[in-house]
Amino acid sequence: MRVIDNEGITDPRINLALEEFALYHMDLDKEDTYLLFYVNEPSIIIGKNQNTIEEINVDYVNEHGIHVVRRLSGGGAVYHDLGNLNFSFLTKDDGDSFHNFKKFTQPVVDALNSMGVPAELSGRNDLQADGRKISGNAQFSSKGRMYSHGTLMLDSRTENIVSALNVKDEKIKSKGIKSIKSRVGNINDYLEEPLSVEEFKNLLLRYIFQDSTEIPFYTLSSEDWEEVHRISNKRYSNWDWNYGKSPAFDIHRSHKFDAGLIDIRFNVKKGVIQSCKIYGDFFGTAEVADIERTLAGTKYEMAALREALAPFNLQEYFGPIEDEDFFSLLY
Repeated sequence: MRVIDNEGITDPRINLALEEFALYHMDLDKEDTYLLFYVNEPSIIIGKNQNTIEEINVDYVNEHGIHVVRRLSGGGAVYHDLGNLNFSFLTKDDGDSFHNFKKFTQPVVDALNSMGVPAELSGRNDLQADGRKISGNAQFSSKGRMYSHGTLMLDSRTENIVSALNVKDEKIKSKGIKSIKSRVGNINDYLEEPLSVEEFKNLLLRYIFQDSTEIPFYTLSSEDWEEVHRISNKRYSNWDWNYGKSPAFDIHRSHKFDAGLIDIRFNVKKGVIQSCKIYGDFFGTAEVADIERTLAGTKYEMAALREALAPFNLQEYFGPIEDEDFFSLLY
């Protein structure tokens, strides 16, 4: 495993582009795994399938100059700032690693435990300490490659988490809590001596590499950085990617499954679906746009919906969900 040097960049549009560059352009066939650490300026990082406008407090975000950037991976919106360390493991997708958050978070959990932080993987993709969330994780897979990345709230401004994000009531209720603030915590709260982000990163590296005196780093060339900036300009600095356009709809169906929140909107005229948009924080390996395109032009009735979606393996799009549960949501 080698550690990618991001050269201290804190622009989320560049860091997410660097992660995408590593996924598609670095040789994951010879090097088993790469590890990328990065810190972002105050940002909301939106899950790929989420409706940005409904996830953020627009006035607060604009007033405080908070970046809003959509990532490639599914899952929910997260808040980043300079007190938050982000990690990403990039590797080949062996067919058994996607959805296996424990495989990638266990080294981090073990390192935190060694520091005295009672961290553990909880639920689908969170790390918690004493019941408080200290890390959220997400995954993305494409062309036989994947990454599993996560946040580590070391000394994050929790007041911004509360004010900048709009968390749906369904997600709050599903966790049996009354507010976001009651379920988030900073890692420094559990340490005898608070750490800076740089000190924290170095401790993690020493643990992961078992106190090796030589931590293998990968340094990008000037040509690599040119490609990173090209990706950033094309995708992560693009309003259409980060916000997109929400179509008009007159049927709105949503439910929080174990696989995540699935939110479906239809525009229906004379009993036929004119347009469809699917949002949510689920994790899938296939593009939900395939399903959206297929449903457009389909009669809004159960038999027609079943027939239209018969060729699809729904688990590839939404993760572990029963077909009948999905059709009950649709109709």
